[in-house]
Amino acid sequence: MRVTPIDLFASSIHLDQEGRIRAGRRTADPDQDGWRLTAFHAKTGADVHVGHWEVHPEAEEIVSCLVGKIRLFLRPERPGEQEEEVRLPAGTAAIVPRGRWHRIELDIPSNIMAVTLPRGSRLERRAEVQAPARPRA
Repeated sequence: MRVTPIDLFASSIHLDQEGRIRAGRRTADPDQDGWRLTAFHAKTGADVHVGHWEVHPEAEEIVSCLVGKIRLFLRPERPGEQEEEVRLPAGTAAIVPRGRWHRIELDIPSNIMAVTLPRGSRLERRAEVQAPARPRA
């Protein structure tokens, strides 16, 4: 087998239950089997779904800031609690517990890497985020 470099920012790395690792096209399929490693350049909030919460019910997720500075927010588990904020400067990571809703905000453009089991993952629009106003005709 020939070993070749993989562009992490253009590929998704799939790690299956049998111990195989393969690089492939990025897919948004939340029911894909096996673990997925994703690295991406985030220049704006749109690159990190700033208006949404995300959850992975089947596994924990490790979110790491490779370059830049980000904030990871965990949604409160009970009414009346505050969001938990975790600051991640370059070279740090945090483990999001299985089934915990979370989101990312950028402090500056950043390179981010995440690893999780995507099966069953969901996005939910944040209630406190206002939709952009539509231009008047």
